[in-house]
This record gives sequence, C-alpha cells and structure tokens, in this order.
Amino acid sequence: MKTKDKSQKITRRGFLKTAAVGGAVATTLGVPYFAKHSSAAAITIKMQSMWDAGTVGYKYFDDFCKSVGDLSEGKLVVKGFPAGAIVGTFEKFDAVKAGVFEAFHSSDTYWVGKIPAATFFSSYPFGMDRPDQWDTWFNEYRGIEMAREAYAEHNMYWLGPVQHDDNIIHSKIPIRSFEDYRGKKIRFPGGIIAEIFRSAGVSTVLLPGGEVYPALEKGVIDGSDFVGAAINYNLGYGEIAKYIILGPPSTPCLHQPVDLQCIGVNMKVWKSIPPHLQKLFEAAIRDFSFKQYTGLQKADNEAYEKFKQKGVEIIRLKDSDIDKFRKFAPELWVKWAKKHPLAMKAFKSQWEFMKSIKVGYYTDADLVDPAGKRLSL
Repeated sequence: MKTKDKSQKITRRGFLKTAAVGGAVATTLGVPYFAKHSSAAAITIKMQSMWDAGTVGYKYFDDFCKSVGDLSEGKLVVKGFPAGAIVGTFEKFDAVKAGVFEAFHSSDTYWVGKIPAATFFSSYPFGMDRPDQWDTWFNEYRGIEMAREAYAEHNMYWLGPVQHDDNIIHSKIPIRSFEDYRGKKIRFPGGIIAEIFRSAGVSTVLLPGGEVYPALEKGVIDGSDFVGAAINYNLGYGEIAKYIILGPPSTPCLHQPVDLQCIGVNMKVWKSIPPHLQKLFEAAIRDFSFKQYTGLQKADNEAYEKFKQKGVEIIRLKDSDIDKFRKFAPELWVKWAKKHPLAMKAFKSQWEFMKSIKVGYYTDADLVDPAGKRLSL
C-alpha cells in the first residue's frame, strides 16, 4: 500500500510540473523518465535576452528561464541575462556560434545579413500579418525545419519561434502621411524592413535597442521603430518622443506586424542535452511564446493610456498611405528571396499560403514591381 501511495504522489507531481507546457509533454516525458535520469548532472545554459532589465518583456523572459529549471527538476537550468549583459546585442550571434556562451533570445531580423532566409522567419512588410498565420506556417508548412537548417549552417540549433507583438514608431516630429516620411532619419532593424522605408525617402539607421533612447534624446535620429507600446513605455520613450505613428486599424503596423523572436543554442551544447530535456526545453519555449504574447497585448493597452497622459499624440496613417507603401513590397520580397536558396524556399512556401483560399491576401497578378512589371520567383 505504501508503494502504491508513493507512485501516485510522484505521478501527481509530474503532472503538475508538465501541465503548464501541455499534455503532450507529460505523455512524452512522463515521471518514470525523470526518475530514470534523476542522477544525471545538471546542465546550465547561459542565455542573453534582447530585452532590457526592468521591462515587462524581461519579466516574461525571466519567468521562462525559471520555468525550465522547475519543469526539469533542476536538471536543465537556464541562467538569463538582459540585453548587453555579456556582449552587445548585435554580437550575440557570433558569440553563441563560437561557444562564448550557450544561447540567445533574439529577433531573427537582426541576422538577415548572416542568414538571408531569416528575412522570412519573422514578419516583413505586407506579408503574413497575424500570429496564428505564423504559428501555422512554422508548425504545419515546415517553417521550423527551414529555420533549423539555416541556423545549423552557423553551428546553432534554432529551437522555435517566440511570439512578441507588433512594432510601433516613436517620433520627435509628427508624421501624418506617406509623404511626411521623406527626409526623416529613423532607426529600423535593417534588411527588407529598412528598405521599404528607404523607398519612401527615409534615411534609415541601424541601432540596437539600448542605443535608441540616447539617439532620440540627442536628436541624432528623428524617430525609431522599436517593439510594442508596453516595453517602449518602460524604456522611457514617452519622455523624449511625443508622437507614436501607427497605421490605420486595417494595418496598424505595415512593416513588422508580428515581431517574432527566437531562441538559438550553440549546436555542440544542444547535442549535449539529453533528448527528454531537449523536448522539455522546446515545450517551455512554446509556453513562453503564448504567455509573452497575450501578456503584452494587455500591457500595451495600459501603456497607450499612460503615453497619452504624458502628452504623447498617437497618429494613425490612412489606408491610402498604406497603399503607397504596399506597391514597393513585392519587388523587395523577391529581391530578398533571391539572396539564398533557403530564403527562396521559405518565401515560396509563404507566398502559396498567402494566396490560399484560407488566407486570400494575394493572387499571382499581385507579384509585380512598382511599375506593374511581372516578377518571377
């Protein structure tokens, strides 16, 4: 009878620890599996986030790090660090690749110069614009496999996408139309995102998040794109930029409506993690993605009200302004897809999805340059 009671107790504990990341983890890992590997030495992963300490985003990242240790009963420990704590934001890729530390939490858009296919691992101008579309593409249209193939070429394992938010633009001067962008100096993350604004006459600047505030404060730039309202409020942008620029309700963010993040791990380190802990790690990331996304949507609504209280004006562009931007997008899609065979493979897959009856955003007739000339893939 005592043996039976002990077994039931362990099973309940195993269930509670795995329930947070879904029933599939409980079935796959199971309590007997943990018991079987209970003598294994703990593995510690140092992971640098893209979030600054003190932001609501870092809170969700920190919760995720703690959850991995809890769920693995201390066998896999993720030691989290805020942006810039170990290396600069743009140095994380090479540092993890070389094994300086084990993992990063980042935006794929930062690495498009190293991995052209990464252009299509997060949202881009006028592509898929809903989080569920991206989750569907990654999970059902082999997007995860493509991302892992791309990162493997750089000695890294891409664990999975992390949903975050749409991105907004903070400006020191009002921008009320497509034409008002011309001649402005604005920070963007580079790649296809920066190029669509250059098409509108913007002088784009590439800066890590930690350098945006001083650049705005000193007037080095007129404005900056950077993540969502809640985190940007934490960073103090309401003190130095009195305008927020959004698209119309139909297109609230034209350039990065679904700012997906990712987790990358040094390949040697990844291969050293036992398979059952690898599965747990991946499941914890899915849980992180869901909690961060939903939590930030609520926090954004609260932040917009706080911005307004600080005298920040929220400007919405018109649908006609969005149409002027949209005409530049197809040519840029094809340009970036042609940079690498894997980039083309990813875009072609997304293009077919966007043309599907389920989504219906485009037809083949829409794949034309600004002059109306047909583009080929």
